[in-house]
Amino acid sequence: MFSTLFRKHIGAAGAILLACTAVSAQEQVLNIYSARHYPTDEALYSNFSKATGIKINRVDADDAGILARLKAEGAASPADVILLVDAARLWRGESEGLFQPVKSKVLNDAIPTQFRGNPNADGASPWFGFSTRARVIVYDKVKVRKDDVDTYEELGDPKNKGKLCIRSGSHPYNLSLFGAVTEHLGAQQAEIWLKGMVDNMARSPKGGDTDQIKAVAAGECGIAVTNTYYLARIMRSDKPEDRNMMDRVGVVFPNQASWGTHVNIAGGAVAKNAKNPANAIKFLEYLASPSAQEHFANGNNEWPVAKGVKLSNPALQAMTGGNFKSETIPISVVGMNQVKVQQMLDRVGFK
Repeated sequence: MFSTLFRKHIGAAGAILLACTAVSAQEQVLNIYSARHYPTDEALYSNFSKATGIKINRVDADDAGILARLKAEGAASPADVILLVDAARLWRGESEGLFQPVKSKVLNDAIPTQFRGNPNADGASPWFGFSTRARVIVYDKVKVRKDDVDTYEELGDPKNKGKLCIRSGSHPYNLSLFGAVTEHLGAQQAEIWLKGMVDNMARSPKGGDTDQIKAVAAGECGIAVTNTYYLARIMRSDKPEDRNMMDRVGVVFPNQASWGTHVNIAGGAVAKNAKNPANAIKFLEYLASPSAQEHFANGNNEWPVAKGVKLSNPALQAMTGGNFKSETIPISVVGMNQVKVQQMLDRVGFK
């Protein structure tokens, strides 16, 4: 009743003011579905809110769960921004029409074309990459020669029998790597390679990338596969036991003499049914800013992708001097190969 009586007394001008105030209040909210589960990202969100006054509401899930939720919610979805940590899942969201194209000079100027989704006729892209993670090989410096593990192909070579530790083959990080290698080698040779990896395992796949690094340091495995940000996290740890691990663990960026090291992309998109699209674009533009890019590098040990951002992370610099050759395979190809890869994994018994 109060609302009705109030509207009668404020008149038409007041009603318009109320409507504008409601819209303004709505614009100060941003709903994010995020697959980034890193405590260091809290500063990323809070800095954006402090700078803009926009309140962030966040739902955390994995990439697959987020895409499934978007499809289930349809037009009723409250999501404005989608943050994913796997290039193939970004491509899948694009191919399933879950993102809306964004045309932003800020983003186009900052983000290189290889880190964007396929643009439409107007030059608008469905998603943008903001950081990358190289998928590298770590090895036991006591038992393994670096020259024996400087390519992905050697992971399946009989010379490394009984040495390999790796997480589940069906994990997105591995599916994307295997999808890329399949494109390079061809399906027939890739399946032989995957079977060779199964034959070379020191134990059944289990745990995450950090567990594989620890297993190499403990002498349980001779070689393992990991994303660089897990490795950098250990290198920058204040714990003596973590730093001591690196006395035994070496790192190699594979295939520097051929197609380059596989790099996965973490990125963001504006949801197809975003209720706050302007705020969503503003947030993506913020992620491309020097301060946010430095946060990706120093907060979570990822490689920044925006043009002109200098790498200052000491661990990442120590790995390669800050530079390495990365593959340039189209992300759509990696995504399209994943069904084929999963079938191969099932056939060769790669769990």
